[in-house]
Formats: sequence, C-alpha cells, structure tokens
Amino acid sequence: MRTLCASTLIGEFFVIGFAGLVAMKSDDLSNATVWTVCGIGMLLSVLLCGVITRPGGVQLGWALQIALVVGGFFIPMMYILGLLFGALWWASVHYGRKIDEAKARWAAQEATS
Repeated sequence: MRTLCASTLIGEFFVIGFAGLVAMKSDDLSNATVWTVCGIGMLLSVLLCGVITRPGGVQLGWALQIALVVGGFFIPMMYILGLLFGALWWASVHYGRKIDEAKARWAAQEATS
C-alpha cells in the first residue's frame, strides 16, 4: 500500500505546485497567501509519504484529497483534479491493501513450506 499511496501523494505534490502557479495570476489572492497554502499542501503530501502506514495516515490522506477538491473554489480545474486524485487515492488504498494481504499470504505459505 505504501508504494501506491506514496506515488499518488508525489503526484499531488506537483499538482499543488502547478495550481499555485495558476493561482498567482488571480487578482483576488496575494502571492504570500497562495504560496503559504500551496507550500503547506506540498509539505503535507511529502510528509504523508513517510507516515502512510501508521495509524491515521490514510485518514490524513483523505483530508488532503478533500482539500484538493476545496481548492476548486479558487481554481475551478481543481474540482476535476481533486476528484481524479481522490479516485486515485481510493484505488491506491484499496488495491494496496489487497496487495499487502496477498504478500502476507505468500510469506505465510513460504514459511510453512
């Protein structure tokens, strides 16, 4: 699960950065505000890569997915990107857990052989 989720989070790191570049062109937002919010989002996406397997890591990832969708209020394209990354996040968690379970079964079979 860790590899799939970390890949999704690193993709989000870049999307958040590019969203910051787009948001800079908005007259309603100051550059300091844009880069503070985007910087926090980018930092969280990288830090989550390290704690994804710990308790609460997946829930924090879901919070980041919600934040991406909420970003659509400021950059409308973020609605679509947020939903796409939310689907990727779900797939990463869902299929990552299945892969982890299969690996555990194979390891148990190997240990008994």
